[in-house]
Order: sequence, then structure tokens, then C-alpha cells
Amino acid sequence: MTPTTPLLSLVTATPQVSEPVSPRPAPRLSAGEARDCLQPARLLAEHSAYVATLGCNQQSKRSRRRAAEQHLAAFVDLTVWMQRPTATRVAEARRFGSWPFLSWCFATGRLRPDVELLVIKAKGAHFTTWASLHQRDVDRAMAASLALGWCEEWCQQVSVAGLALVCMTRGIVLEQLTEEDLRAVWATIEDSPILAEVTRKPLRGRLYGLSMLGYHLGLLPHPPRHPNRRATTLADRLAPVPQPLIRAAMLRYLNVLSTTRRPKTVIERAACFVVFAQWLAEHDPQVNSLRALTRVHLEDFLAWHATRGWLGRVARDQHISKARHLSAVVNLRVFFDDITLWGWSERPPTPVLLRSDLPRLPAALPRALTADQDRALMAAVHELEDIPARVGVILLRGSGIRIGELLDLELDCLWELPGHGTWLKVPLGKLDTERVVPLDEPTLAALHEWLAVRGAHRSLPHPRQPRDADFLFVTGGHRMAAARIRRGLLDAVTASGLTGIDDTPLTVTPHQLRHTYATELINAGMSLQSLMMLLGHVTPEMTLRYARLANSTLRTAYDDALARIHTSTPLPLVIDSRPPLPEPGQWLQAEAIKTRLSGGYCTRPTAAGACPYANICEQCDNFTTSAALLPVLSEQLRDEHALRDDAHQRGWTSEAKRHELVIQALNGHLDRAPHLHPNP
Repeated sequence: MTPTTPLLSLVTATPQVSEPVSPRPAPRLSAGEARDCLQPARLLAEHSAYVATLGCNQQSKRSRRRAAEQHLAAFVDLTVWMQRPTATRVAEARRFGSWPFLSWCFATGRLRPDVELLVIKAKGAHFTTWASLHQRDVDRAMAASLALGWCEEWCQQVSVAGLALVCMTRGIVLEQLTEEDLRAVWATIEDSPILAEVTRKPLRGRLYGLSMLGYHLGLLPHPPRHPNRRATTLADRLAPVPQPLIRAAMLRYLNVLSTTRRPKTVIERAACFVVFAQWLAEHDPQVNSLRALTRVHLEDFLAWHATRGWLGRVARDQHISKARHLSAVVNLRVFFDDITLWGWSERPPTPVLLRSDLPRLPAALPRALTADQDRALMAAVHELEDIPARVGVILLRGSGIRIGELLDLELDCLWELPGHGTWLKVPLGKLDTERVVPLDEPTLAALHEWLAVRGAHRSLPHPRQPRDADFLFVTGGHRMAAARIRRGLLDAVTASGLTGIDDTPLTVTPHQLRHTYATELINAGMSLQSLMMLLGHVTPEMTLRYARLANSTLRTAYDDALARIHTSTPLPLVIDSRPPLPEPGQWLQAEAIKTRLSGGYCTRPTAAGACPYANICEQCDNFTTSAALLPVLSEQLRDEHALRDDAHQRGWTSEAKRHELVIQALNGHLDRAPHLHPNP
């Protein structure tokens, strides 16, 4: 099966970065040349020539020349003036009206401004002057930022203000931009004692956008790290653990675990360790190592953890779920079992967690949407204005993939199989398995719509593999977040008017679309084996949950059985004039597990297996007989021999053993016959 990708004609897998423009070299002046170009007479002459090229009126040109003369008359050496306090320089530039002259000096590289001066003097010609003298750099940055889908206002902010700030303070042009330049400007902004937080925030945004722009232009080797991204090292995640020895053991364990487990598994286990260690420090601060742990500590922790509230960013006034509690118990038990199996000296001396500590979760059914809810929701989804969110939700509903698998899709995910339509290649996901899923026409049309407007982007680093990948859902130069899909679902629910029991908007999660997809297929008669392949399940138990749903197949089987019950004729206890009990020779020939009773015969069907209560009285220690009943026991003994031989011939091993036990019991009763007395 050879896949083809006909839809890639709509968008190239490798983004086409604009041709590099020959950069204007940054000023590289010797010490003598720097002093010469800052001589007042030369500065005034060159500045006057520049002012003559401007499009302003003659009065404005005279004002600019006069302001430059006044500033140089007061401060002959501009390098000395640049060392004065920032607030003083801003006040003096305002007093002389010389900021246009200083902006020209900054833009041409004659003076190197500092970040604080340019930021505090927010309004002025410093950024526009630089942009007019470096128009090629500005045009290149604007074209690339517009290609990323940014709004025009933000493109101006990044391509003019952000780029000019970095280039003037670092003495470079766009082609010479490096990550070190961006880090230096960022550090200056963060460390400045005079910049307020309300000023730092837009500056951070411009620098982040500029780093994204530099990556997609091919100037920077790595995409920027999002400023809201949290620490990802294991040491940082375990930093809240207050006990040094316990923290060291847990860090050692997680480092070993990370070589064989997915990152999310390691992160969840680290979070569980932090909760346990903090509880231990609060309730028993004397315990500072794992060797001091006892069973009592874990019993107290489990009792507290089962009813604790949510912590961290999701903190709310309600208990954690049973699934969250089970996850904590499993993580801690596996941790203690592993370090015990590995023979670590830090392990507790005795087992502290047992298998019986694992709580049993209720077997909940998949939460699928009803047919009416599904129709109303998808009708509202098709009206969403956010194209990537709309296409993402349609693809989730039309393919049954998980949201993580959706975000990991790449441009080569579409397979055209001759005679079998278009299939979606789902990458390695939650269970580390790949699969292909057929797509219907509406889902394929939605993908066509997104590919037509996606545009070209540079490949981004894969989060779990050491390679770059052309992800399908890329917006603004970075991968689309799951929050955008959830926000689109919320907007669709609101627009459709779907509500819950308390008249609040119905809660719909991306995974419910997967349950709805599977439920619809199983109701249409798809086999569980085929559904298992489509959903990417690795065990049948995962798919069998859908077999318990209230589906049309189960309803049809129930109705058919009920109809047969209602139309069937009850069997009479006595048929015609024949006796209700068969003759002794007849019941021995019946196709049944045969047992003789004191008042009749048992005709238990063979499909039911051996009866555990047959002839149980004859084998009981309390069984008592008399001489008058010896003929009955003798006749029963003959029957048991015949039944045992018949069971051997039929291959009923368990039934033959049962008859053998009855024979032994009857022989014992007959052996005691001389001592028996008839009943009075």
C-alpha cells in the first residue's frame, strides 16, 4: 500500500522563505573614524544634507537644523552626553527639540542608544527614522509577518518598532539578527529599575514576535520559547519537595523512568510525588528519608488523599475524582515496588502499599452525545468563523481521533488509495500506535478548506522526536493549541442553544466527539474488531465499553427475544395420559446428566454442566438409613454403576467422578447393613 498525497498541491510541505536580501552592513568604524563622524561640524553638515531630502516644509527643516545646532552647542561630545541619566537626557532633548537629530544619529549608527532611552521616549521619530533608512529590512519583515497571518497592526509593531529597537541598540541589521541579540535586549528590559510592568509587557510581545519572525525567515536556528511555558526539567518539577533526601531519590527514579516512559507519564508521577512529600512534611516533619516510611504513613496519606480538594491552577472547592485518587495510588505503589525490586538502599524496610489499596473505579459508559445534540452541535460548528477551530472540530468528529493526535498531524497525513478513497494517517499518539482512518466527503472538504488558507511555514521541532515536522495545524508561526479547539466547541454549544439539566450551556469536550463517532458506528452494525482498529485500541477491553451502550443492535436482539417469549406455548407438566416420570429404562437413555432421586429423576441438560448438589445427601455425614431401605439403596447403586459407565463412554470426566463418589458412599452404607435396624 503506497500512499500518495494529492492534497499537498494546495500547500508546500517545505515553506518557501523569501529570498535573502543583501544586508546593509552595520557601521564598522575605527576609533578615529568614530571620533571624526561625531565632530560637530561634520555632524551638522551631514545632518543638514539628510534634512534636505525630507518631504517636510522649509520651516520644519530649519527647525530641525536649529535644534541640532543648539544641542551640539550645549554638548560638543555626544558620547559624554549619552552617559548622563536617562531622565536628564529625555528632558534635555525635549528642551532643545533635538530628538529628530538624535534619532538620525541612532538610525545611522553614529550613536548607540540604550534600551531605556528609546523606551522612555516612547513618542518620537527614532523608530520611523530607522525604518525609512532601512526600508528593505522593514519590507522583508512585513512580508514574512503578513505570511504568518498576523494582523497588519501587529506586523507594524514587530517589523518597525520591535526590529528598530533591537537593531539600533545592538548596532546590527535584520540579516545579522541572532538569538544573543534578542536575549541581551530581553535581559535589559527585565533588569531595568525604571521600566514599569505595564511598559515591559508590550516590549516582551514585540521581542517574542521578532524571534518568531527571525525563525521563519531562516535567521534563527530555533523557534522562540513561549514566555508562559513552565519549567520542564525534572529537577524543577521536584523543587517543591521539602525533604532533600527524598527529593534526591525521587529525582533519580524519574531520570531512570524517563528513558522508557512517555514524558506525560513522568510529569504526572512527579506531580504525585510532590503532593505526597508536601503532605508528609506537614503531618510528620521528622520523616526525612524513604527508609523512615511505614505502612501507617501511607494509610494516613491515602485516607487524606481520597477526600482532598483540587490543588494548583485547577483548585476548586470540591473533592478530587476517584480516577485522580487511583492514579496517585498507582504511581506511589509502582514507585515503591520498583525501587524495592531494584534493590535501592533508599527503599522503605517493609511494604507500605498493597494491591488491596487500589480503589475500584466504577465502570462508566462512554459519554456520547445523543443524535439530536450531535446534529445541533455540528450545525453550529459549520458556522464558526475561526477556520482552524472549525476544521479541527469537524476532523475530530469525522475521524474519531484524539485531540493530541489531531495537533500532531503533519502535511503528509492524507493517503489516497485507488478505489478506496482518502484515508487519514494518524501519527503515534497516546498508545504509541499508528493507524489509518477513512474520511468521508464532508470531512475531506473541510481539510481542503484549511489547506487552502494555511499558507507556508517553516518546519517546527517535533516535541517528542529529534526532527523537524511540517504540522498540519500551524497558525501565526506556531502550532495550534488545544485551547483553541475547546474554545470553538464552547462557541458552537452556545450558538446551538444546547443546555444541561440546570439550563447552563452543555459541557462538551473534544473526547466526547470520539465517543460519539464510535457510538454511531457500532449502532450502524460495525463489528467490535473493526471499531478497535479505527479507534487505535490495543486491547479488546478498551473497545468492549461501546458494546454496553444502548444501541440499535442490542435493542433489536432484545425485541426479537421478547417476541419469541410472548408467542411461545408453555410446556405442560403432564402430557396426555403418560406418567410425569419416565420409566427406569427410558430415563437412562436420555441425553442429559442423569441423577436418580428418591422421589423421581433429574434430567439436567448437558449444556448446564454437572450439578454440584446431585446426590449430595447420600454423601453427607448426617445421612442415616435403615434396613427397610436397603433394597432402594441397592437399586440406586446399580443405577450409579450404569451412569458412571455411560459418562465414561460419553467423555464426561467430571460427571463420572461424581458418580464414583456416590458409589463409594452407597457401598459404605451397605457395608454397615448388619448393624441397621428397620424403622418401627
